[in-house]
Amino acid sequence: MLRVGVIGVGSISEYHIKPYIKNERVRLVALCDINEERLTAKGEVYDVKHVYTDYRELLKNDEIDAVSICTWNHSHAEIAIAALNAGKHVLVEKPLCVTVEEALAVEAAVRKSGKILQVGFVRRHGDNSKLLKAFIDDGELGEIYYAKASCLRRLGNPGGWFSDKSKSGGGPLIDLGVHMIDICWYLMGKPYPVSVSGNTYDNLGNRSHIKHLSFYKAADYDPTLNDVEDLTNALIRFENGASLFIDVSFTLQAKQDELTVKLFGDKGGAEIEPELALVTEKNETILNVTPQVDQLGFDFEKAFTNEIDHFVACCLEGKETIAPVADGVQVMKMLCAIYESAQTGKEVYL
Repeated sequence: MLRVGVIGVGSISEYHIKPYIKNERVRLVALCDINEERLTAKGEVYDVKHVYTDYRELLKNDEIDAVSICTWNHSHAEIAIAALNAGKHVLVEKPLCVTVEEALAVEAAVRKSGKILQVGFVRRHGDNSKLLKAFIDDGELGEIYYAKASCLRRLGNPGGWFSDKSKSGGGPLIDLGVHMIDICWYLMGKPYPVSVSGNTYDNLGNRSHIKHLSFYKAADYDPTLNDVEDLTNALIRFENGASLFIDVSFTLQAKQDELTVKLFGDKGGAEIEPELALVTEKNETILNVTPQVDQLGFDFEKAFTNEIDHFVACCLEGKETIAPVADGVQVMKMLCAIYESAQTGKEVYL
């Protein structure tokens, strides 16, 4: 039985708490949040007796074996290091942190503690991703030399802490781009990144004046607060000669929202968003192949359940996580290099 505490009980925590409760090998022991009213309400809903407004007090609880960290980005490293030092396994929401220095400090704490740290790269756990990974591992795409991913929202700055750089570390790049970069890099075989060229724009702001279109708003939404970028694009080059292009936005003068993830190899290609599809050649003919599965697209709740179940299995059985701290460090290096390139107007070498 894995005894778990969840630190931060905002909206994303629901995707941790519910799978934990459903998992027969888990007991949800404690919750923590600086918002006492929200904390008390969540404790009552999930019948959790141990509730804390200070994560340090939660970490003193010897009944807890592992924690999920679902707090603002800027606090991830501090809490993760403290949890590891307290002898807890850690599942930390993406991104791992907000700077490379923090990422390296977390990695050092993992080595020192001997505990598991899993980064919340939830798209790795989607059924569509796992199926495509199996095709790739079987050589169906051959050598993947190019990938392209877009997550474009025409109106979708969540506001609140998402638009407060001091808490989030940035805008759509660190919120959405982290997913796009990670899932492509993971499926490409995690080649070593060598250089990055990126651009950020803040021409539109959060467009809070737009009416008649609804979008997700953070609990602490404040339309007057916004100091993050609204669009980022980047080209990442890898040591093996492969390249990855991404563009992500919170707001853009676009006809419609767009979510696409595409990979191209010398034997075949694939799309994983919006739906899983393969491209191959047979008998001098190009074939578009649609796998016959129940769910071709990314199932958000199912992927989180897979992620939580994987974390539990790693903690209880000593399995190696598919999203280790080393991957979080590499993704953080790419994210920070993009911001540096955009700021300096120069290509950044890693």
